[in-house]
Amino acid sequence: MSELLDRGTAEEYASWFRALADPSRVQIVEYLARQARPMSVGEIVAVAGLAQSTVSQHLKILTEVRFVLVEPVGNARHYRINTRCIECFPSAADVVMGRPAPGMTVSCG
Repeated sequence: MSELLDRGTAEEYASWFRALADPSRVQIVEYLARQARPMSVGEIVAVAGLAQSTVSQHLKILTEVRFVLVEPVGNARHYRINTRCIECFPSAADVVMGRPAPGMTVSCG
C-alpha cells in the first residue's frame, strides 16, 4: 500500500495552492515572473487595475509563501518573483497529482 505524502510537505503545498487561489494573485505572480525585475507597488497597480490596498494585500499573501520577495528601496519596497518557486512549484503540482518529480526541492525559501 502506498503511503501518504508527509504532512509537512502537504501543508506547505496547500499554502502555495491557497496563495494562488485568487485570479488576481495568479496574474500578479505571472506578471512579476515575466518582468523578471523588482517592481514597485505602483507599477503593479498600474497594470493590475486594482486599488493599491488590494494589490498590497495580495503581495502580502504572496510574500508569506515566498512566491514573491521584497526588497527595500529607500522608503519604498520593491517586489520580485522568487525564481526558486518557479523551479519547484510545477514539481509540487506533479507530486500532488501522483506524478514523480525527480530532483524536487520542497522549500521555496
